Amino acid sequence: MPELSLDGRPLRVAEGTTVAAALALGADGCCRTSVSGQRRAPFCGMGICQECRVNIDGQRRLACQTLCRDGMRVETR
Repeated sequence: MPELSLDGRPLRVAEGTTVAAALALGADGCCRTSVSGQRRAPFCGMGICQECRVNIDGQRRLACQTLCRDGMRVETR
């Protein structure tokens, strides 16, 4: 079971869990904050809408297309 850091908090998830699913399990389900200050959540779940962009290990990635791995650092804010 991978353990990742989600906004500085540890979260253990089942093998094969996407980052988007981990956000729903361990946080408010949101991936980022828009320029107007609104929290944004995954919409399409297949990488088309780009709403699930998060910082993963310092790089912008799509949460719905990224599998969790041990030691991963995910930042939504």
